[in-house]
Amino acid sequence: MSNNQLFKALSSQTRMQIMRILLNREIHLSGLAKKLGVSVPVVSRHVKLLETAGLVKRRIVGNVHLLSANVGSLEEVLEPFIEESVVEIHKHGSLFDALKQLPGVEVQQVGDNQYITSINGEKGYYIYEVDGKPPDIPINKYKPKKNITLQVKKIVPVNKKKIEVRIQQEKKG
Repeated sequence: MSNNQLFKALSSQTRMQIMRILLNREIHLSGLAKKLGVSVPVVSRHVKLLETAGLVKRRIVGNVHLLSANVGSLEEVLEPFIEESVVEIHKHGSLFDALKQLPGVEVQQVGDNQYITSINGEKGYYIYEVDGKPPDIPINKYKPKKNITLQVKKIVPVNKKKIEVRIQQEKKG
């Protein structure tokens, strides 16, 4: 998938609505059309563009075509924008020792464990992976035995619901 295809696919308000729906659940094409209030052929054309860009997956059950978002393709698109660094640690050093060498990484101590709380001033919750797998131990206790690739990922909240809460006005008299 090229970035041109991706940006073209996401340039329509209707296609953005389709992606929002598909991020939450798998749905049939006609159900998607009904939810959007447009015809099946119109939704079909939009879905085709999203499929071409790799943003939508289609699962066929008999003669029913179920659509869902392909979240992995969104992650792949952002891959070239990831900041890369190379650091060295001593043989018995921890991954925390590697992070201390990088400017802009802030860590907070909670009990005996260290947690990443900010990268380049962007506060939030961060997790880490070693060679693509999340370890079960805090970063300051992970001591690699060989060269590894450390990925630090910010946990980004994804809105699942938007709820407007209104206060009832008291009835007079």
